[in-house]
Amino acid sequence: MNKSAISDWVLFFGFAAAILTMPVWLAPFGANYPDLMQKFAIFGVFAIGFNILFGLTGYLSFGHAAFLGVGSYTVVWSYKLLTMNIIPGIIFAVIVSGIFAFLIGYVSLRRSGIYFSILTLAFAQMSYNLAYSVLTPITNGETGLQLTLSDPRILDSMAGVAVTNSVPNPSVFGIKTSGLPGFYICAVVLIIGFFIALRITRSPFGMMLKAIKSNQTRMAYTGFNTRPYLLWAFVISGMYAGLAGGLLAVTDPLAGAERMQWTASGEVVLMTILGGVGTLVGPVIGAVVIKYFENIFSSFNKSELHQVFAALPDGLENVVVSVTSMFVGKGWHLTLGLMFMIVVIFLPGGIMEGVRRVGRLFGIGKPKTLKPASVATTEQGQANG
Repeated sequence: MNKSAISDWVLFFGFAAAILTMPVWLAPFGANYPDLMQKFAIFGVFAIGFNILFGLTGYLSFGHAAFLGVGSYTVVWSYKLLTMNIIPGIIFAVIVSGIFAFLIGYVSLRRSGIYFSILTLAFAQMSYNLAYSVLTPITNGETGLQLTLSDPRILDSMAGVAVTNSVPNPSVFGIKTSGLPGFYICAVVLIIGFFIALRITRSPFGMMLKAIKSNQTRMAYTGFNTRPYLLWAFVISGMYAGLAGGLLAVTDPLAGAERMQWTASGEVVLMTILGGVGTLVGPVIGAVVIKYFENIFSSFNKSELHQVFAALPDGLENVVVSVTSMFVGKGWHLTLGLMFMIVVIFLPGGIMEGVRRVGRLFGIGKPKTLKPASVATTEQGQANG
């Protein structure tokens, strides 16, 4: 086994250990409760899939929220028609979102650059409007698709699952998907998704995607057809997004059109850039950071701020609270915007670039300096002599 393969396995097992021990190391940050950790894992899957397209090929999609919504709707319909076991729903979510991504990618990839981005945004907004108003028999419009007592659930009926007076909860062979078990289900899916993304990145297919990002025009001049590779990258990325949408319906069994809004597409772009475009771990870190700050900063109100700054003189306290209140609560996106600007200006490679810089300060991952050819030849001759 070569050094590259060993480092990949070390990376994978280190990542898996970090995800599975989240309830422990997130405790000092007050973020170790299941609902928030589920969001970390689900949007980590979303960001990993988006990075396969954006990070490897350089094609920026503003329409991945469409696949997120399709995955959610598919899982809820699986609950309603087949069974409350989440496995069939997750499988169908990946397949249906993959087909949907193929159709959108086949059209959108006829263009590149900003035109590709606008096309994906247009398709996402059309999907949102269809789900919100046109396809109400399928999506239940603005109310959202929910479970009811009258749902047939054919497979559950055939298996003799007892019918109760309350709507059943999703499960995996009897294990509920809420609380800490729900987090570990999402965590396992994230780890599997990370492993697949790792293998894709290191494969010849991944190398071809990187070559397309590096210089697609030169590859076209050599007679190489790049479009099939781009289309498959788009489909795989869409399947990841559908998987993330399905997991949202696993932890909370409902689906709404709001998951298809352009803001959800923009959020995954921010996650990937903030963590580090083209890196394996970076998108997950970006997802964790954004969802953590969303949870912390959006929960503050003026009364809590007055408690925080109570030690200041009254006049100064009121001024500080007035200014700070613009950055928390409903205005927490202003904090996110400032944080994003700081990272883009000072760390263009995202948080992972900061990690690499810190590592170099301690001599970890320090790049090797290449000797001039003449010096290397002289040294080699002396060694042979």
